[in-house]
Amino acid sequence: MNRKTLVLPAVAGLLAPVLAACGGDNSGSKSGDAIVVGTTDRFTATKDAPAPLDPAYAYDVGTWNILRQTVQTLMIQPKGEGDPVPEAAESCGFTDTGNERYACKLREGLKFANGDAITAADVKYSIERAMRIKADSGVFALLSTIDTVETQGDREVIFHLKTADATFPYKLSTPVAGIVNPDDYAKDKLRDGFELDGSGPYTFSADVKDNAIDSMTFSKNPNYKGSLKVSNDKVQMRSFDDADAMGAAIDKGDIDVMTRTMSPAQINKLDAGADENADLVEMPGLEIRYLAFNTDAPTVKTKAVRQAMAQLINRGELVSKVYGSQAEPLYSLVPATLTGHSNSFFNKYGDPSAAKAKSLLAKAGITTPVKLTLHYTTDHYGPATKQEFEILQKQLNHSGLFDVSIQGSPWDTFRGAEQKGKYDVYGMGWFPDFPDADNFLAPFLDKDNTLGSPYANTSIRTTLIPQSRREADRLTASKSLTAIQDIVADDVPILPLWQGKQYVAARNDITGTSYALNSSSSLQLWELGRGVGN
Repeated sequence: MNRKTLVLPAVAGLLAPVLAACGGDNSGSKSGDAIVVGTTDRFTATKDAPAPLDPAYAYDVGTWNILRQTVQTLMIQPKGEGDPVPEAAESCGFTDTGNERYACKLREGLKFANGDAITAADVKYSIERAMRIKADSGVFALLSTIDTVETQGDREVIFHLKTADATFPYKLSTPVAGIVNPDDYAKDKLRDGFELDGSGPYTFSADVKDNAIDSMTFSKNPNYKGSLKVSNDKVQMRSFDDADAMGAAIDKGDIDVMTRTMSPAQINKLDAGADENADLVEMPGLEIRYLAFNTDAPTVKTKAVRQAMAQLINRGELVSKVYGSQAEPLYSLVPATLTGHSNSFFNKYGDPSAAKAKSLLAKAGITTPVKLTLHYTTDHYGPATKQEFEILQKQLNHSGLFDVSIQGSPWDTFRGAEQKGKYDVYGMGWFPDFPDADNFLAPFLDKDNTLGSPYANTSIRTTLIPQSRREADRLTASKSLTAIQDIVADDVPILPLWQGKQYVAARNDITGTSYALNSSSSLQLWELGRGVGN
């Protein structure tokens, strides 16, 4: 086993890309065999979520990992770090000094995988469709600063924004801004099931059993025209019930690559060199975990209850016992490696203290112990989630101030219940849509937030978020971003816990693994090839 650590610049913003996207050379790998990738992500179609792969609905890292291979966007995040670069577009940029008018020119000869020509009208249709449908996943909120979309001829698209938004190029790199064929996607209705069509580097097909994807195949799209170099002809992705089953598959050679979510024990085993046939690649990550509160729920409606939990939770102990060196304590919604980060929770609460928590509850007239349930998903964030919540339960109950129980549910049940406000306190993870502090704040705190949270702070929504988006220099935006984080630390609608690294394990003959994931934890299957070794 060879461990490889990929070091990327830590600060995102207006830095130049470390490695810009390559030209459109679609040369394949030396072998015609499909590269097989394992995942524990499960893809299901349910009554509450019948269209999991529609770009106007999908809003989790698993489904986005599918869409990023198949649905092309105007912009794309580079495989290293830095600003987005043109993908379906030939060029894009702000055409005014106020960051309110953004124009893109499409590449010549763009086609959908079926051969249909792509025009500016298709881009306009796709964006307006997502904005019109307003799916309950909340993904449309990424396009909330768009006022109107204008086309000029077949190749020019102009976005007129409601307010300045320096992060808009990043938003055009996300799947909700993906270009879809009007013949396949109705303008006012989601596309149910697992059919997926686009103009990205791959076409897609799925083997479906009992309304769930068992495996899926990504085949190189002969009509693809964009910025990416595709290093293989075919990739197959297989879903496993758990990390152990996925690990056994890579040990036997049934799969070539193991992605999310590996268990901490598996990562430690690979790191120790227990499997001489597999490499472990460690990369900086921006994944975070947090507790979210339904601030209208009687048990946690009083701010002092949420503050007392923030005062009691020992992040260092939590990370040490569950994740070890694979994660770090986090004292803000914004990861420590991003411009605009502030240790707001540590600045307010300091080290864990039962005495301070008791005082907070007493001053608010709260009777103790406070009885509540912490909810978590059993199958979405990895096998260590249960242990994590057992430690949180123990920490809170040990104080004598809380009487906490924990309850786990599968993701397809958990997500719907959370969005409907059925949970008072629940654990969630966040893999950023793009590497900017704005994307760790606005999705949770702005109108139409992804959690469906009732929490609303007027200063954050009407002043601080718009103010931060006016600054193209993200360091200049830090004052507004810090103010938002300080308000969150005081009100505690969300309680950040930790920030994690990201890992890929691969058989020795698989190349390109160092860039198989970008900083947003998005799979880049086109980077994988088959050769003599990494």
